[in-house]
Amino acid sequence: MGEPYYRYHLFFCVNTRDDGGPCCGDAAAQQLRDYAKQRIGELGDAVPESVRVNTAGCMNRCSEGPVMVVYPEGVWYRYRSREDIDEIITEHLCNQRPVARLRI
Repeated sequence: MGEPYYRYHLFFCVNTRDDGGPCCGDAAAQQLRDYAKQRIGELGDAVPESVRVNTAGCMNRCSEGPVMVVYPEGVWYRYRSREDIDEIITEHLCNQRPVARLRI
């Protein structure tokens, strides 16, 4: 079957709810997803594997949000800031060490 096209897929929930319930979209999820994509691009070869940053709809973990999941490992994260995103990129993507304090 060969090597996967991307080593990592990052899926960021950016869903918003019309009913006023908790949702990732109300917690700057889109902006932080955009930051992750930009930051990975800026780092270039410092991120040793190919990475795809995707937008996702609701992933049914609204009360834990904002959330993202990293595949192929299926590691779920809650993040709040650019610093959290930087730590996920550095530790998980570059050093293959999931960030325990942000895992859900």
